[in-house]
Amino acid sequence: MSKVAPIQQRKDDHIKINLEQNVRSGISTGLEAYRFTHQALPELNLDEVDTRLSLFGKPLQAPLLISSMTGGTADANAINLRLARAAQECGLAMGVGSQRAALEKPELAPTFQVRSVAPDILLFANLGAVQLNYGYGAEQCLRAVEMIEADALYLHLNPLQEAVQHGGDVNWKGLAAKIEQVCKTLPVPVIAKEVGWGISQETARLLANCGIAAIDVAGAGGTSWSQVEMYRAPDDFLRKLAGTFISWGIPTADSILAVQTAAPGLPIFASGGLQDGLDVAKSLALGATLGGMAGAFLQAASISTDEAIELMRLTVRQLQISMFAAGAGNLAALREGKLIQNGTG
Repeated sequence: MSKVAPIQQRKDDHIKINLEQNVRSGISTGLEAYRFTHQALPELNLDEVDTRLSLFGKPLQAPLLISSMTGGTADANAINLRLARAAQECGLAMGVGSQRAALEKPELAPTFQVRSVAPDILLFANLGAVQLNYGYGAEQCLRAVEMIEADALYLHLNPLQEAVQHGGDVNWKGLAAKIEQVCKTLPVPVIAKEVGWGISQETARLLANCGIAAIDVAGAGGTSWSQVEMYRAPDDFLRKLAGTFISWGIPTADSILAVQTAAPGLPIFASGGLQDGLDVAKSLALGATLGGMAGAFLQAASISTDEAIELMRLTVRQLQISMFAAGAGNLAALREGKLIQNGTG
């Protein structure tokens, strides 16, 4: 087998593969099974439909999250800055990619730092939860938060990706207790996030008991990181191994409902295959607090900040019109029985 690629090379590989290859999951998000009841007389003024909310003490103009993607390389730095400028312009939340590279090589920290162009956004730092079994602790988590002046920390969960990756971190035993310790120690909220295979009821209960402040389901139906790893694989064995799992995971819609059942009242971030503002609206109606998108924003930001801003504005307007035509004047009203399953009404 070839030597394990350095973290920086892996980051560049991930960007390149996501932009150039078809890495979509073999299953759908499940959101297509739902539709809104159309209201031909909504008794609303579209321009007064209110998408605003407050989360972790920060105001957002819309419940939209630029999901964690990248950092650690020059290309990633340019993309993060464009995304952050766009998020600042549109009043949205944003997460950066895993900061492990910058903790191990401090000279890479600037590739994650976006506060200079986005002083007001709700910003999430990001580390792999499994690193808590490989020498990391609350100190490294705090360093990640302070590195980018973040408002909260993502601990991402990616056991399947690690399992099919050359040299992946596959010891996940006893991790819940370490996540709980980080939640108790860190001065900012800690959010658990899958990377594309969803959160089950059992996992949601376990995470809630750890003191997690929110759960990002990152369900199946969008980018499949086993497919990404298939394209990165150094040999045929690992290519076949990774390719096995193209249709693995819990669809995003199912995962939202599972988390809501297991941990009622806990904020849910819906990501994993959301394509537009209508998907965001459906996710919110199912019980999510935020809708997160990654791939489309990555494509836009790889072109320019203006492209990213345009896509964010379009997504928010799609959400607003979905609310308007469903008769929901605000986000609370959107959750009041506006969504039905196809074939039931």
